[in-house]
Amino acid sequence: MAALITNSDLAEPVRIVRDDLSLPIGILNPHQHHSAELKRVATFLKRIRQSDLIASQFPETMTDSKGTVHKPNSW
Repeated sequence: MAALITNSDLAEPVRIVRDDLSLPIGILNPHQHHSAELKRVATFLKRIRQSDLIASQFPETMTDSKGTVHKPNSW
């Protein structure tokens, strides 16, 4: 199974996963309305709450042996 967080025009890749790979694929949509094309090709659709997206983000900065990475302000 695969899940994709989107509401954009990714109908063809979703169809390929569903039809060519024979895998169920769902769309987790952060918006109120689902794309008509994605509704047609996805195995399932579910709205994901903004609070869940916010809670799932990495911290503002992360550091490892290669240095520090900063989250873009627009996120």
